Amino acid sequence: MQNSTIRRSSKIAMFLAAMGTALSAAAWEPTKPVELVVPFSAGGASDQMARNIQGIITKHNLMKQPLIVQNKAGANGAEGLLDIKGSKGDAHKIIVASSSIYTTPLATKLPFNWRDVTPIAMVAQDLFVLWVNSQAGYKNQKEFIDAVKAKPEGFKMGGTSSKREDHMITMMIEKKTGAKFLYIPYKGGGEAATQLSGGHIQSNPNNPSESVSQWRAGEHQALCVFSDTRIPYKEKITKTQAWSDIPTCKEEGLDVKYEMLRVFLMPGGVKPEQKQYYVDLLKKVTETPEWKSYLEKNALKPEFMTGDELKGFLEKDEQLHKTIMTEAGFTK
Repeated sequence: MQNSTIRRSSKIAMFLAAMGTALSAAAWEPTKPVELVVPFSAGGASDQMARNIQGIITKHNLMKQPLIVQNKAGANGAEGLLDIKGSKGDAHKIIVASSSIYTTPLATKLPFNWRDVTPIAMVAQDLFVLWVNSQAGYKNQKEFIDAVKAKPEGFKMGGTSSKREDHMITMMIEKKTGAKFLYIPYKGGGEAATQLSGGHIQSNPNNPSESVSQWRAGEHQALCVFSDTRIPYKEKITKTQAWSDIPTCKEEGLDVKYEMLRVFLMPGGVKPEQKQYYVDLLKKVTETPEWKSYLEKNALKPEFMTGDELKGFLEKDEQLHKTIMTEAGFTK
């Protein structure tokens, strides 16, 4: 009888301890403003996403503390990445990142590895479109590429930074077609879009969100999207075209594909319940009508991923980027 009582008491104690741990984990929340680092300049796709999420959180009162967006674009985004790495244990700082978590370290030997920080969740994948100035009058990508091939390095391709996504796509186009561009790096996609509108460059491979305003205004022409399938959104953006009207580069004869993750990370050394808070927060954000509208407006692919699934994706994606960058001669 005594042993039975002891066993029951032990089980009750274990249950209460487990409940206490669960309640403690569920109860954690920020106690001061949270800094959302954007390792790129204002106006680019990452900055737009950060500020959109900031607005959704505020509108739906998803956090008691304010979320403050901070642009730290120095050294091609290295400033932001190193800031997160150097903030070990700080649960009041997160970063919205892209494939620069692989490309910047590979190109510069930056002492950063995503395994040293804490992946929270991937919220979407971003596409890339081959944009030209509408005044040029190209009917399709083949006509444009033929013009570039006829005048090697006489056409300027603008993009965000050097030896990163836009530059990689440019090199992939050159490898597939034999065309040769003069690549011009800018601080962000917003600047590359402005330069294309002004005729200072002839093309760029911007994300849809970085050139949608110029496309709507008739300044930019979308030749093709670097994806296996067309963008599914059918609502008209311009007077005559929806995202779904843009052909894939592959169906136009240019077999180049590249998509970029949009992922949130926090410093290493944080507690599981602190990470879980942000997983839950971002999940709530992605379930709002405003987020779904943002995805459609900017032609993003919805894809929420966390935990071991996200870790497996990052490992595979990292290897893909190593291959692309090595072939392009971008690695040190």
